[in-house]
Amino acid sequence: MKSGNVEKIEQEYIRNGTTGLIASRNVSTGEIIAPLIQPTRTEIDFADHIKGVIELSPNSKYIFVMNQLNTHKSESLVRLIAQRCDLNETDLGIKNQSGILKNMDTRAAFLTDKSHDIRIVYTPKHSSWLNQIECWFSIITRRFLNKRASFKSLQELEKGIQRFIEFYNEHMAKPFKWTYAGKLLHI
Repeated sequence: MKSGNVEKIEQEYIRNGTTGLIASRNVSTGEIIAPLIQPTRTEIDFADHIKGVIELSPNSKYIFVMNQLNTHKSESLVRLIAQRCDLNETDLGIKNQSGILKNMDTRAAFLTDKSHDIRIVYTPKHSSWLNQIECWFSIITRRFLNKRASFKSLQELEKGIQRFIEFYNEHMAKPFKWTYAGKLLHI
């Protein structure tokens, strides 16, 4: 980049690997909690992340807001919530055959049960802007993983993500202020 000249971007690059980030956001403080930075994001990985959040305050009640991704309605998540809500005596059934585990709809019904101390609220499809962690993913993308970001290794990328989260929590975290007044849009 030179003053007075248009920035030129080279189209060639070396891909040094990719990683995944599973994270939660505390809506009252704005902090990112229990980030899981690793190459995979399976249903077990997601359940492990939720377990990590719960372990921060095991006796608290939790409401998780998330999109309708299949890992968010998984057998692993149902089993975790059943265990953490002392519902071990509940017959969960058999995945893809019977009971609560029969299909994603039956699993979602169990996970959204208001009587549980840990429950899920799913955002409607195509409304990720309602999910605060999705809004935060936009922040990390613009502030850290922008067009000029370059990492020599996967480890450098993962350490950088962790450092950004620590910086964000210390200096930038605050509750989002929603400004939508609820008025219908006329198209």
